[in-house]
Amino acid sequence: MFLHVTHVTYLKDYQLRLEFNDGRVKKLDLKDELYGEIFDPLRELEFFRKVAVNPATGTIEWPNGADFAPEFLYEIGQEVRKSA
Repeated sequence: MFLHVTHVTYLKDYQLRLEFNDGRVKKLDLKDELYGEIFDPLRELEFFRKVAVNPATGTIEWPNGADFAPEFLYEIGQEVRKSA
């Protein structure tokens, strides 16, 4: 099974709550992952909050095209719960 993000919720600062297609829900902080030119705009919280799930790619994305692989997000996230 390929791993996909199905839902994203902005929490605070650089923290997000992600739901994955395997039923797991994870909380993560991307503060220390925003390096490189494509991620520069995301350091502004107003822009960071514009995160959304791109259904075509199955991961989170920002208006400038910045994204993270769902496998990476899954790995660094702390599990909140797993759906029954």
